[in-house]
Amino acid sequence: MLAKLMSLLLLGVVRFLTGSQARWYGCPPKAEQRIYFANHQSHADMVLIWAALPEELRSITRPIAAKDYWTKTPFRQWITTAVFNAVYVDRQAGSNPEAQPASDPLAPLVQALESGDSIVIFPEGTRGHGDEPQPFKSGLYKLAQMFPHVVLVPAWINNVQRVMPKGEVVPVPILCSVTFGAPIALEPGEERRPFLDRARQAVIALREV
Repeated sequence: MLAKLMSLLLLGVVRFLTGSQARWYGCPPKAEQRIYFANHQSHADMVLIWAALPEELRSITRPIAAKDYWTKTPFRQWITTAVFNAVYVDRQAGSNPEAQPASDPLAPLVQALESGDSIVIFPEGTRGHGDEPQPFKSGLYKLAQMFPHVVLVPAWINNVQRVMPKGEVVPVPILCSVTFGAPIALEPGEERRPFLDRARQAVIALREV
């Protein structure tokens, strides 16, 4: 009950601050298993996509959350677990060559997909600071190989970095939107870098829609 009330409160706050407009340009909001992949400029990206989805999709879609940031306080950990049902990703996994054994950062995403959930990922891996996304890392390609039946939907998040600029504490009301594009698919025999470049371009193309 508390999680439900917090969900409604947070949804109201996010929509008040951002407008949280969802624009379904290339596909309808359909209750099928999907991997939504988007540009990444703020920790609030996860929250904005969650708020932009219709309720019936929010209940079956799990955004990824950086474990080091979203578990830093008990409240952040509770809200990402109880409200967002997020998938924690360890950004440090595998980065320390002396760590034994090295963990697979994709393992939580694979588990979520194997359970039938949809997920939201940010293939840049870290937040970008330019007008265009950084080159995509290999995770999206590996997931597309492992789950060919899951629909890959690009998304462009607009303006969210201006709501909570880096280093600021108080959010600023700014109209934001999430544009969802036409699904793409991994072609037979397609190699990693051409696929990732094509996926990145599918996200960038939504900026002008």
